[in-house]
Amino acid sequence: MTAFRLGVDIGGTFTDIVLVGEDGTLYSKKVLSTPDDYSRAIEEGVAALLREEGVAASAIVEFAHGTTIATNAIIERKGVTVALLTTKGFRDVLEIGRFRAPRLYDLSFRKPEPLVERRLRFEVPERVSGSGEILKPIDLAALDRIVERLVALGVRTVAICFVNSYVNPANELAALRHLRERLPAVSVSASVELVPQIQEYERTSTTVVNAYIRPVVEGYVTSLSRRMSRIGIKVPLLIMQSSGGVLPAALAGASPVYIIESGPAAGVVGAQRIGQRFGLGDLMVLDMGGTTAKAALIQDGEFGVMPEAELGGTENAGHRLIQGAGYVVQVPTIDIAEVGAGGGSIAEIDTGGGVKVGPRSAGASPGPVCYDLGGVQPTVTDANLLLGYLNPRVLVGGDLPLDFGKAEAAIAGLGRSLGQSTTDTAYGIHLIANANMMRALRAVSSERGRDPSQFTLVAIGGNGGVHAAALAETLGIGRVIVPPVAGLFSALGLLFADVEHQLIRAFYRAMRATTAEALNEALAPMVEEAHALLKSEGFARPGQRRIEVYANLRYAGQTWTLTVPFVRFPADDQAMTALAEGFHRTHDQNYGYRSDHEPIQFVALKVLGRGVADRPRLPERVREATRREAERSGRKAYFGPGHGWLATPVLPRPGLDETARPGPLIVEEYDCTTVVRPGWRARRDSWNNIVIERG
Repeated sequence: MTAFRLGVDIGGTFTDIVLVGEDGTLYSKKVLSTPDDYSRAIEEGVAALLREEGVAASAIVEFAHGTTIATNAIIERKGVTVALLTTKGFRDVLEIGRFRAPRLYDLSFRKPEPLVERRLRFEVPERVSGSGEILKPIDLAALDRIVERLVALGVRTVAICFVNSYVNPANELAALRHLRERLPAVSVSASVELVPQIQEYERTSTTVVNAYIRPVVEGYVTSLSRRMSRIGIKVPLLIMQSSGGVLPAALAGASPVYIIESGPAAGVVGAQRIGQRFGLGDLMVLDMGGTTAKAALIQDGEFGVMPEAELGGTENAGHRLIQGAGYVVQVPTIDIAEVGAGGGSIAEIDTGGGVKVGPRSAGASPGPVCYDLGGVQPTVTDANLLLGYLNPRVLVGGDLPLDFGKAEAAIAGLGRSLGQSTTDTAYGIHLIANANMMRALRAVSSERGRDPSQFTLVAIGGNGGVHAAALAETLGIGRVIVPPVAGLFSALGLLFADVEHQLIRAFYRAMRATTAEALNEALAPMVEEAHALLKSEGFARPGQRRIEVYANLRYAGQTWTLTVPFVRFPADDQAMTALAEGFHRTHDQNYGYRSDHEPIQFVALKVLGRGVADRPRLPERVREATRREAERSGRKAYFGPGHGWLATPVLPRPGLDETARPGPLIVEEYDCTTVVRPGWRARRDSWNNIVIERG
């Protein structure tokens, strides 16, 4: 019996499902998400796909999942009531936060309300010095009185973060053990288990976010596992981490801060893997779904990883360097810029009388007007439909019928308010959506000192192929790649990722006063733990375990750190010299300068343990099932005032071959549509990628 791997990614509008066989045969299904219970759409969609393709549930040997459940719980404030236990005198760390705002001169800006009400923040008599000396042991009698209050208040989850516990965790671990013994039904998150490193606000915020969403994520994982068991899928569930590896569901449930950017990360990982395999050079990834558009950069075969992220703020959308608007989580996260520009983004008149597109989205319910599910406000999808870019009758291989007339009426109504024709209004919506996405693309390229014209644009997501060529034209990019099942590519990318474990510990020392022996002594137990974790998950042979060692470094006096890899471990004097040079070089790449005379400081050490599967994660060749292949046809499409309406051939992906075909051209598929503009040419390569290049 052929073995299959299953990947499922949840988006704001659609839930994407892919099945990949041992021979690279790929089956896919796209269903509307069910925001009331996202696991319901997964169960129904997976069951339907297995039934349609005649695949037995017992043939599934791996199940990887990308989910927005953690992010949504923060954005929608749907976590559970959480209490915080902290050192006496540090009750208001969350209120104080950082002295920064996303808009410098905006006096009306207000930080988001802390996730823990002040009445639920409890001060514990204990103190550890900055050097790790226990100045005051934890007062267990005082802790018992707090436990009584927690019980009386019906608290379901608790966060513990003591000042300086990153140097000496004894007091915090004692509190953790005591609470777990006294409150076995309460979920307890401790900073020393999540982020044992300097910066008490960032540690506190991360621990509180983890506690706030932990019961939600654990409940979701349990529900999804139960639903899959009902179908007959018994394999362990793996969940994508924000850093690009997958993690067993039980560990993800206990530490949900590590899966905050679960869905977006998978698409970047997939693009990186195909880029490495086929030598595509430096890549810029555009992932445009139903609610948002994401952008990331892959340079020298690697994507960037940020040491932290902010959640729940809108002011920092599209730019990682603008901070202060959300909740900080200090965990490794793929460097992804995100804006509210998706197919479901709503077009409306703003207070100045102009048109704005997004960040409000019609989502899956009620969806764009053309879905005929109750939506009344025009969206980007409605505009693309009127412009001829999308099939005027159906999407998703006929599973989603469209109402062209209702979309036309909605955009015509907006046009009348603006004094514009329906076509000009639709094209204006399309261009504004492009302008919004340009913010994200520039945030990861030109604003970081990278020339976007030197990259290949990889377009994924259900709407990425519609907008990619126009965006590439604006950025001066000469090549666009639309990979197989681009509309479900994040679900496919899940299956390319490796099992990963990330360990971190504080190491706050000046580099010039640190020896290689001291580093090795600190890193050895972390490396041993990474090996043990991987062994417990079936990676028994040494060749199946890959260990990478990193240091978080900064110039003395700086606030932010950069993560730099060790060239080898155990380290020696040459490795130390290479580490310093690597930091100078990385600092120059990120901030535009280096300062060789400034002392470098260690802040933390990291160990990444990666499980390497016996079989390649990326199939040698992907062959899509063709039963939902579009018919060759043609329709008129509008390409702006310079070109007007043009007769445009429509064909399925297999209709392209290695001979480049000139645009205008539309490639219509089950999961996405690709628009080839006039002046561009399209072909299909050996791995079934659509390659679009300037004519």
